[in-house]
Amino acid sequence: MDFANLGSQLNAGAILPETTVILTLLVVLVGDLILGRASAKWTPYVAIAGLLVAVGLLCLQWDQPNPISFLGSFNADNLSIVFRGIVALSAAVTVLMSVRYVDQAGSAIGEYMSILLAATVGGMFLSGAQELVMIFVSLETLSIASYLMTGYMKRDPRSNEAALKYLLIGASSSAIFLYGLSLLYGLSGGQTYLGTIATAIGSGSENALALAIALVFVIAGISFKIAAVPFHQWTPDVYEGSPTPVVAFLSVGSKAAGFALAIRLLTQAFPMLIEEWHLISRHWLSSV
Repeated sequence: MDFANLGSQLNAGAILPETTVILTLLVVLVGDLILGRASAKWTPYVAIAGLLVAVGLLCLQWDQPNPISFLGSFNADNLSIVFRGIVALSAAVTVLMSVRYVDQAGSAIGEYMSILLAATVGGMFLSGAQELVMIFVSLETLSIASYLMTGYMKRDPRSNEAALKYLLIGASSSAIFLYGLSLLYGLSGGQTYLGTIATAIGSGSENALALAIALVFVIAGISFKIAAVPFHQWTPDVYEGSPTPVVAFLSVGSKAAGFALAIRLLTQAFPMLIEEWHLISRHWLSSV
């Protein structure tokens, strides 16, 4: 086995910022398990430090010559660096906002930080993912963590209601989005990488209707994530019932990851329908 060639294809250094956040998550989680409530004095600052280190590593990756990693599943180009940095910075600001808020609510800060860091990892991977399975896994990592953070104030009925609505509507939108991805997978003959899907589908008119249907389902799923009209009905109830720091993260970090997904997916998988999704993107910008 050619380990040198395999190492160059994996290019694991491209996900060094995400690895840093994962290690920070493990430190916070283990510290909370061992020390209990006493860890609340230092876990938020460890989380902030890990997120800032990840942002610094992202800056060092700017204009790197080989951004493709894991056999093409992840692209650490400048576009993804910008959005990954936004997600990480929004998480760091959320941690700062959460320290007193969670303490006054009487909830455990360690569990909260662990969920927030998990959502951050999902959003960062989603910003650079360009393979269908990785896209969906990253999206669900971000979504499930967001559901948990929304209902974290268990004693507040509004938080419980917001989490339930967010979960039900989010599960429906994930199913719609996954159906659109499955149509892409079928139309491309089993391709999962965005770079090869458009080439495999071709420009033939025999696939135009099915491709348009796939575009509709994919855009519906992304529109829910970025709260674009008319898929924004969940936003008022969820934002009203969620903890204030969680609203800050959902309105910045989650949307940034959603826009990164939209840009990469639409430009690489649907180039033959460029006029259609350009019209929709202008509608997004006017409504978000």
